[in-house]
Amino acid sequence: MSLSSHVEELKKKHASLSAAVDQARRSPSMSDLEITALKKRKLALKEQISRLATSH
Repeated sequence: MSLSSHVEELKKKHASLSAAVDQARRSPSMSDLEITALKKRKLALKEQISRLATSH
């Protein structure tokens, strides 16, 4: 897998997590802890994308 395709795949996952966070905020059954966990995964992906983008 090339670096650019890997970054694109990470961006898709990031967008998916973003949608999941938005959905979780609207869902009364989701706890703040679960939403925070989703946000942390989203941030980790964003940081990984940033590192890969600046490395090449």
